[in-house]
Amino acid sequence: MIAWLRHHWQSLQYALGRFAETPFASCANIVVVGVVLALPLGAYALLSNLQFHAGSLPTEPQISIFLSTAPGRADVASLEARLRNAEGVRSVRFVPKDTALASLRRLPGLSDVIASLRENPLPDAFVVTLTSSDADVSVRLETQFRGLPGVGTVQVDSEWVRRIESLMRIARSAVLMLSLLLGLALVAVTFNTIRLQVLTQREEIEVSKLVGATDAFVRRPFFYQGVALGVAGGAIALCIVQGAMLVFKADLALLGPIFGILPVLRLLALPDSLSFLLFAGILGWLGTYLSVSRHLHTHGSL
Repeated sequence: MIAWLRHHWQSLQYALGRFAETPFASCANIVVVGVVLALPLGAYALLSNLQFHAGSLPTEPQISIFLSTAPGRADVASLEARLRNAEGVRSVRFVPKDTALASLRRLPGLSDVIASLRENPLPDAFVVTLTSSDADVSVRLETQFRGLPGVGTVQVDSEWVRRIESLMRIARSAVLMLSLLLGLALVAVTFNTIRLQVLTQREEIEVSKLVGATDAFVRRPFFYQGVALGVAGGAIALCIVQGAMLVFKADLALLGPIFGILPVLRLLALPDSLSFLLFAGILGWLGTYLSVSRHLHTHGSL
């Protein structure tokens, strides 16, 4: 056991020593791996921010009913009762036009526009929350509410949420495909890098095999080299993406007051960063395994 641990330690030292012997070539390989990994990582970071902001949106299925005329109290109570008694309705909330205008006045950038209005152009409205997000229920209730007296416009508010969710599913699939393709590119880069190292140490491998070294013994130093290459490239990719996020975050902070918005750009969390480094190390190990195993299989007589 002690000899096994000692060889692992020696293999790690040997792998780091190989990097130190060729610093320029090693740095070039690490930068290439980092740039390759930065693309899927950046896409993942962007998707995470989009999911974070989409998750804060109201997702309850709702229908907004805008009245065509200014109703009296009796009309409001009668219409509200009919809405509550409809099958598939969870709750009903009446929004007077003065309340709606006051809500718009509090939004950044709209207070001056609303102050210039001579009268309130908004209609009274009801906001109906449904018990189910089933599209058939929404269509049925929308048709039913359009026929009620005093109703001007009926709008299904949750439809755009479903569109956003569909777009997010497409984006997740695109990020997954991009990650797989560039992951294969990382495996190929590691494969070729380790293959060159194996060819330069062919005589050493031949001597080791002649004195009884196992394939696992021969592979071990190269495994550490491949994993180190993957992890170092992953660290470069993290620096690239986190730096880009900081730059965009500063730019968005400057644009926020102009457009009256407060954008929030979240950096990658520590668990995500550590998982990404682990993933990069696994890809480096896989490329090394394929490269060394191919060489040992082809030159088994060494």
